[in-house]
Amino acid sequence: MIGSKCSLTAIFLVMTFAAPVAAQSFKPSKPIEAVVHTGPGGGSDIFARAIADMMEKEKLLPQRLHVVNKSGGGSATAMAYLAEKKGDTHTIGFFTGVWVTNPLTTAEAKVMVTDLTPVLRLVLEPAVVAVKADSPYKSMRDFVEAAKKSPGQLKQSGGSVTGRDNLVRLVIQKATGTKWVYVSFPSGGERIANLLGGHVDLMVIEPQEAGEHIKAGNMRVIAAATEKRLPSFPEVPTLKEQGIDVPVIPQARGVLAPPGITKDVVQYWEGVFDRFTKTASWKKYLEQNQFEDGYLKGAELNKFLSALTVQMREVLKEAGAKVVR
Repeated sequence: MIGSKCSLTAIFLVMTFAAPVAAQSFKPSKPIEAVVHTGPGGGSDIFARAIADMMEKEKLLPQRLHVVNKSGGGSATAMAYLAEKKGDTHTIGFFTGVWVTNPLTTAEAKVMVTDLTPVLRLVLEPAVVAVKADSPYKSMRDFVEAAKKSPGQLKQSGGSVTGRDNLVRLVIQKATGTKWVYVSFPSGGERIANLLGGHVDLMVIEPQEAGEHIKAGNMRVIAAATEKRLPSFPEVPTLKEQGIDVPVIPQARGVLAPPGITKDVVQYWEGVFDRFTKTASWKKYLEQNQFEDGYLKGAELNKFLSALTVQMREVLKEAGAKVVR
């Protein structure tokens, strides 16, 4: 009997002290900052705002997700801002591949992805090559031939020099022996405006960022920078189909948190996005924007980021970029 009473007492004590721990699990108590590295109209800005709107529609958060634009230095400004928020439970960041590549080529970029807290990967995103609707270039092969005849005369608008759009340019130039100019703009809106205004000749862009302009007939897609043709552009051949054999540069989008975040905060966001990715709103968004569902978290996410860093380091070296790390 004494043994039984002791056991019951022990169970009671465990339950008594466990309850407050469970009650202390994280829940946002004020608006959450969602940091992106692009200005308004850029791919990450559009992506984050779409998620914020869907989160609100689905009532998945007790507080508003507020997008904060920290453009400049590729991804360096955004990553430094997130790193400075060490331990801040009400800040997250939406990463892309440039968060991996920028620190590899920029000595001034002091923060690596590994210095932040990985939360999850959401999607893998395709890229297309687009020109103005009345452009003389009907294919990427046409553009390459024109670039050979006029080295350094044609122009491509884009974002960070360590972003995917420039990496695609570098590997194509190396594979075809061509040269054209890369003009970097801080916002997606400026990149598109310069193409539509005839100030540049070409863009490498994500379907979600160019979608409305393509539908309106202002832009024309001349190549898919993918392994297979995209369902939304079945008539557009891939670069490889056009005789341009280059590696496909992956573009992943996901969520990071500041350093020093406790496990319960990470678990909170995992739970929120677990529910979010099952919603009809998100599934429709994936389909409309030609995203591949790339949901990863935990150890698998860490493995992916490590492998991506190795791959991008090799792609940069192969393309002739100076790698500092």
